[in-house]
Amino acid sequence: MEKLGIMQKVTDLRIIWPHEQSDFSKWLAEEKNLLLLSETIGIGNIVLEERESKVGDFAADLYAREEGTDRKIIIENQLEETNHKHLGQIITYAAGKGAEIIIWIVKKARDEHKQAIEWLNQHTDENIGFFLLEIELWKINDSLPAPKFNIVESPNDWGKIMKTADNLNETEKLRLNFWQKFKDYAIEQTDFNGFSLRKIAPNHWYNLSVGTSAYHIGLTMNTKEKCIGTEIYIPNDKEIFQKFLSQKVEIEKILGNKAEWIEANKACRILVTHPAIFKNNESNWKEYFDWYIKMALKLKQISKEFDN
Repeated sequence: MEKLGIMQKVTDLRIIWPHEQSDFSKWLAEEKNLLLLSETIGIGNIVLEERESKVGDFAADLYAREEGTDRKIIIENQLEETNHKHLGQIITYAAGKGAEIIIWIVKKARDEHKQAIEWLNQHTDENIGFFLLEIELWKINDSLPAPKFNIVESPNDWGKIMKTADNLNETEKLRLNFWQKFKDYAIEQTDFNGFSLRKIAPNHWYNLSVGTSAYHIGLTMNTKEKCIGTEIYIPNDKEIFQKFLSQKVEIEKILGNKAEWIEANKACRILVTHPAIFKNNESNWKEYFDWYIKMALKLKQISKEFDN
């Protein structure tokens, strides 16, 4: 019988990160760690804009944006118990930066601050979200410590969206229902576990991360053209697009379809589409969901094979 290791929690975070600003914030600002954070809380890739970003006489630890939506993000770090000072700071920074996503990372969240973040989420609209997370370090025997984010409080996005559902038009309501059913279905598919499923919104797209901020996989629904699509969406890197384009024949062989290779002034896309009827056709949505999953897995394979 194989031996198993013993997991041990590193209780003193400052052994690894002695100082919040020069050590922890610097570590968190690295692309791979921001991707881990974005996947944990279920939003698009977090792209760093600035460390120690000024707000009056003070500075937010990290100022960033969400890839795909450009929503502004502020992140405040605290390698100790939460306190009233930092609660006030995150609200001040959010106001000063016009942030829509506010992330507070701490060693331990006190009950009164959990309640405060919950209250803020309940009393702000669907465009604003507060996240309270605890950061932990774990080792297996003598291994290197590994970070783990635990969500303590987060916005109930579905609840917030439904509060304003009366303000959505019929197409937006259809999209919301479609993506919610897709997400529910995808969660049950074991071969799709490699993707982090993010929050839904009444958009014509739903994004999936492939572990880089340079591009992502996009799922699309077009009610006018009556089709669904999967794509590699590259917001601002022509070199990566050309790398994929040079392997066009092999990529389309993997896809089993001809793709549209779209190069615009800034963003580039590798898109495959499939006919689809949405309205009064819910019984066929499972077919579309299966197609999304199949094609997304192929695009993920392509990203690994041809972008290295």
